[in-house]
Amino acid sequence: PNICFEDLFGEELAASFTDASTAPSVLINLSNIAWFGDSVAIDQHLQISRLRAIELGRPMLRATNTGATAVIDHNGVVTHQLERLTRGRLEATVQGRSGITPYAQWTARWGLMPMWVGCLVLVLVIASLRSLGRRGGRTRRR
Repeated sequence: PNICFEDLFGEELAASFTDASTAPSVLINLSNIAWFGDSVAIDQHLQISRLRAIELGRPMLRATNTGATAVIDHNGVVTHQLERLTRGRLEATVQGRSGITPYAQWTARWGLMPMWVGCLVLVLVIASLRSLGRRGGRTRRR
């Protein structure tokens, strides 16, 4: 299970997918998002959970107090959902899944390190190109 906005961090959820035999078969998110009110944040939380379900190839069960209580299949499709700001009980049958997606395998092993290295390389390339451009503009013609 993950709590509230923890499903924002796919690399943290993927960390539990290092071994296919111990990887979770279903993802669960429990949230108290009442402080968002009736805002777009409720929809954003649902969309984030949909993305995690796709990335990790697992169904996601969301239980909230104000909205976005839903069942999401492993393809990111919302199969069952309570109305926003509605008190109720949501019943669904969910089948856990096994196996590891390429995203889960990569991220469980490397986390976000390749992204940070790539960003650093990009910044260095841009900085060197700007430096070359400045030097090229200062040459004198004879």
